[in-house]
Amino acid sequence: MSRLTLRLPETLHQHLIKLAETEGVSLNQYIVYALTRQAVSTEFIQATPEKEIIEQEQSFDTLLQRLGKASESQIKSVLAEREVVQPEAELTPEIITSLQQKISNAIRV
Repeated sequence: MSRLTLRLPETLHQHLIKLAETEGVSLNQYIVYALTRQAVSTEFIQATPEKEIIEQEQSFDTLLQRLGKASESQIKSVLAEREVVQPEAELTPEIITSLQQKISNAIRV
């Protein structure tokens, strides 16, 4: 393992201590967890190349044409049978906002 000396603003330090206590782990464990989560999340969000987007849109349009239109009763039947699931507890509004921002930024590039 490596060591890292880090200077933090006192308010951030105290906030991290409280978060670690809430999780029931040491400050070191919590910081490693937070950094790991951040590092991993950035690897999974990548912009899709324009060519691939166009191919997906064409494929989707072709699929829609083959499927045709569903009647209102068919739509209601399918919706009544679907499984409703709760979002994962880790998917907080802050994480959703962060992901939406990253997606928005990637689209602009």
